[in-house]
Amino acid sequence: MRLRHYLLATCITLSSVPLHAETISNLYQVREPVASQTPEERTQATQRALETLVLRLTGDAKAIANPGLASVRQDPQQIISQYGYDAGPPESLQVDFDIASTDNALRSAGLPTWGSNRPSILGWWLSDSVEGSSLVGDGQSAAEPLRRAAQHRGLPLRLPLADLGEQGVGTAQNIEASDPAALRGASERYGADALLAVHAREEEGKWSGTWRLWLGSQREQGKAEGADQAALADAVLLAVSQRLATRFVAKPGASTEMTLAVEGMNLERYAQMGRLLESYGARVRTVYGDKVVYRVTGSAEQLRAQLGLAKLQEVPYQAPAVPVDAQAIPGAPAPAPQPAPQPAPDLSFRW
Repeated sequence: MRLRHYLLATCITLSSVPLHAETISNLYQVREPVASQTPEERTQATQRALETLVLRLTGDAKAIANPGLASVRQDPQQIISQYGYDAGPPESLQVDFDIASTDNALRSAGLPTWGSNRPSILGWWLSDSVEGSSLVGDGQSAAEPLRRAAQHRGLPLRLPLADLGEQGVGTAQNIEASDPAALRGASERYGADALLAVHAREEEGKWSGTWRLWLGSQREQGKAEGADQAALADAVLLAVSQRLATRFVAKPGASTEMTLAVEGMNLERYAQMGRLLESYGARVRTVYGDKVVYRVTGSAEQLRAQLGLAKLQEVPYQAPAVPVDAQAIPGAPAPAPQPAPQPAPDLSFRW
């Protein structure tokens, strides 16, 4: 069956198709700590939740002040579907924002966004406290603040098991090394897209840390601090999300409408592309064989980064071959009308 016939089906279940990148299911759900459940506290926490969400979706700390969001800032309820309280710890107000209303508000304000498909991150977190030095592992209680921070900042974070062998790898020397070779070797079994190495230290009751992030050939690094390890984790992952956003979110004014050709398509890959291109306003323009041409809005660099997560390869565009004219063959049925020639797309990739 041709891919064209597949595209006519409206019951494709996108959520069942795995991607190399990880899809964040609770991207529009925000938890903000509260001291009580009073109306005043709820109002303040709701405002903080709105700020957190806008930063999570745009990667821009100044986006919340955009004049186009004035109405939403004044009345966040217009884009909220529900809220409730989470006993924690810590006790938090959980705010569920309506996806369509939120996206429309950001789009109307001219703010480019980062979709729910984001690079999965394997975090090597080494903590030095008064009790000693330890590598945070997936099954430890110390992992919970890191998971909360990752959810708060909209990042899919994984942690190593921190078994005996990994304890020997996750040393200060390897965590702080400019060459992540040792960590990469131990990280392969987790299949993450990016590698994050953090060395956290407790001094005089406060926490500080240095971090390094590797995604492909790209390297980022920085320092952060917090009143406790949970606050430090939030500060580190906020910095990481903002650095990644510069790669996956187009800068204001940089978005243009362009065409994208993808070859090697089948039903599953078509579903994957729907997920990968969700924040680019993708519309199918033409389908020919296993090649689909989309019309998208974004930047070329942004699209290359997003498609690179799914392991697609950029290739020179080749126009579809036109079959031999069947009318030249005696007795053959008349050929189907051929589509008019289309200009070469701006970008061309293949699976």
